[in-house]
Amino acid sequence: MYKLAVCTLLILSVTAIDVTNSVWTSHDQKAFAQIKQSGWGNFILNFGELHLSTGGILSELNTEIAKLIDELDEELAEVHHQYARRTDIHNREVSRLEQEIQDKEREVFHAHDFYDNVLIPQRDRFAAQLEQLQENIAQNRKTLNESTVQRAKDHAEFEAQVAEHNEAIGAIDESLQLLSQLESPSLVQIQKVQKNLTKIQQSLKRHSTFQTFIKTLLEIAVEANFADQGALREILTAFNNLRVQLVDSLNQLTADEAEAQKDFEARVIQLNQEHAEFQRAVIVKTAEIEANANKIEQTLDLIDTLHADLDTLNGQLQAENDDYAFATDVYNATVAEYNKELNAAHQALDLLNQPRFTDYVKSQLKGAF
Repeated sequence: MYKLAVCTLLILSVTAIDVTNSVWTSHDQKAFAQIKQSGWGNFILNFGELHLSTGGILSELNTEIAKLIDELDEELAEVHHQYARRTDIHNREVSRLEQEIQDKEREVFHAHDFYDNVLIPQRDRFAAQLEQLQENIAQNRKTLNESTVQRAKDHAEFEAQVAEHNEAIGAIDESLQLLSQLESPSLVQIQKVQKNLTKIQQSLKRHSTFQTFIKTLLEIAVEANFADQGALREILTAFNNLRVQLVDSLNQLTADEAEAQKDFEARVIQLNQEHAEFQRAVIVKTAEIEANANKIEQTLDLIDTLHADLDTLNGQLQAENDDYAFATDVYNATVAEYNKELNAAHQALDLLNQPRFTDYVKSQLKGAF
């Protein structure tokens, strides 16, 4: 109907109502001017003039024009219907996209929260624990080395003390042998005994425990009359007592050394066991660090993917809003145009039913003849 009307409008456009005719009032001329701004209004006036000038009946004209207006109303109703459908689709699509965006933003938040508050603190904690384990290993080896060095020093000191004790005991044994042979000692023998005492004193100079015995022996040896058997027995007793003390001391040194060596060996075993535990802990912690690094990489990839998905959804939402905004602009412009044409059509129909329009057509026909 619309195409047919357009074609008819083009044909009728060569005919124009003479608004300057005397039958028209100034109000009519103003109404004509408004109607002529509308294609449909202008078409209806020209169609009405043609219909009446060819002997057509006004009621038939009204019926045809009413049909035309009804068709315009139906077309406008279809425009409203299609826009309502488009609006419904838009609202559902926007609701869907906004929900997906909200869900995706929640996933992004949880991924960032997991990265920031779980993985990164875990990474730092693992690194600190590994560093502590490495420090423990270094301290363990340092302790073992220090213990080994100290044990060597202590053993060397023990051997030195054993040598000193053995030397002193040897000197005592030599003195006892000399003294046991004395009946009327010569000056040379007495000097030999005194020399051995000095040797004993020098050997045990670091052992304050024996200094009293040695001092007593020296005094006796200097002042004693070796020809006096009582004095001689006193010296022999003193030498024997000193020898007993030295042997006891040597035995204690040997026992202490054995205990120290045992403690050292136990300490070495303990340190090596601790070292092995630290090494195993390092292996476990290194695996945990590697797993954490892999999880961090996976989470960062996930975050990138989620952001890309979010950008896509936001782009789809923006595209839908832009498309709907364009559809709304087209809808508003179309409705406005339809309303303009319908309003002009109704005005034209009203004008056609005015007696002045019929008079105008008749005057035109008389003028033609």
